[in-house]
Amino acid sequence: MPGRVLVIEDEPGLVLALTDRLGSVGYDVDCATDGEAGLERATKNTYDVVILDVMLPKKDGFEVCRDLRKNGVKSAILMLTARGRTADKVVGLKLGADDYLTKPFESAELLARIEALLRRVPPTSSQAPDPYRFGDVQVKIRSAEVTRAGERVKLSAREFKLLQHFIEHRGDVLSRNELLDAVWGYNFIPNTRTVDVHVAWLRQKLEPDSHQPRFIVTVHGLGYRFEG
Repeated sequence: MPGRVLVIEDEPGLVLALTDRLGSVGYDVDCATDGEAGLERATKNTYDVVILDVMLPKKDGFEVCRDLRKNGVKSAILMLTARGRTADKVVGLKLGADDYLTKPFESAELLARIEALLRRVPPTSSQAPDPYRFGDVQVKIRSAEVTRAGERVKLSAREFKLLQHFIEHRGDVLSRNELLDAVWGYNFIPNTRTVDVHVAWLRQKLEPDSHQPRFIVTVHGLGYRFEG
């Protein structure tokens, strides 16, 4: 069940504790220490759960929650607060939060609530319109069909799986190791160019200019980012 979690919290000790605990059970964790940074990260990237503190610098948790829902972010939101007042919980839930946890809390309870949210809320990493469109390309994810300017594009099963992974993690920087593990099912082998070769094939079939790609962009020293 582990997925991607964004922690928006300004207490360094709690950030460290949450990162370590969530990471230890398999979650991929990102952090932001103020409301504005958290809102930007949660809007630009894809997370299954956002752990959102109410009392934050620059923009409080209520504002962040409201703006995330206003921007169409579907991630499950678990709000944290040192205040136990019912009124605060009601406000958060009305603004779009999915659950509420009052500080201090036990890590076991936090994990249980995250697991419950993931059972109730479809993972955002798999949420993409079907069909999904970028440029003159249309991807029908369920039927594994790809067309470009109305013409059928033939992709191998591995090419389609790689394209699907890019679409599901659009906007994220994906390392070659991550792509190998997700698409091929094994960790990166030194000197292999498997990912680079398959990316080059996708670019040739889907990009207007494969030498100056618009959609599958190289992030030098890190990997690739899909900007569809």
